[in-house]
Amino acid sequence: MSSTHTKADYKKSTHYEDSPEQVKKREERNKARYQEEKMVGKKALQGKDVDHRDPLRRGGTNKPSNWRIRTVHSNRGDNR
Repeated sequence: MSSTHTKADYKKSTHYEDSPEQVKKREERNKARYQEEKMVGKKALQGKDVDHRDPLRRGGTNKPSNWRIRTVHSNRGDNR
């Protein structure tokens, strides 16, 4: 029995991720992680994510008062 595999259309799948709005939000998330690393150290964030209590997609801010450190598993599991 043979299986048929199709190639993914990556141009189509990344269209949403490259939109100006998504690029801006990704930059904000990366900035939050970088700033948190400076405050607590890189080692303290190993295996963890910087989570926004009020998500950026729902109008939350990128201020440190809106951040919390969570495990990758729990943070990414909640956001699905």
